[in-house]
Amino acid sequence: MLKLAKTRLTDAQLLHVSRDGRFTSGYGAGHAAALAALRWHGYRSENRFTVFQCLQHTLGWPPHRWRVLDSAHQKRNLAEYEGYLDIEESLVVELISLVQDLIADVESLTLRD
Repeated sequence: MLKLAKTRLTDAQLLHVSRDGRFTSGYGAGHAAALAALRWHGYRSENRFTVFQCLQHTLGWPPHRWRVLDSAHQKRNLAEYEGYLDIEESLVVELISLVQDLIADVESLTLRD
């Protein structure tokens, strides 16, 4: 999952890709990394949004950090199920930065063994 997160994060940083594409890749990277943290603790999730809400418990993330990812999930759902995606560049930049931190925190978690 962590390898997938890193690949999608790299895709999200490609400036020649559309903003929507970068958002989708950034969201996918965040989901994969959050899922890796959940699985490291021995849990699974059948709901995509749960992995973000559990970051408070899996990585000790405060709500103001994981809620950005939760918000991205809601925007992703609007795109997937309603065909509506209106993403600002500032959100893509914030998402990329947050996912970089998320990946680093998950890597630190896995090194504690």
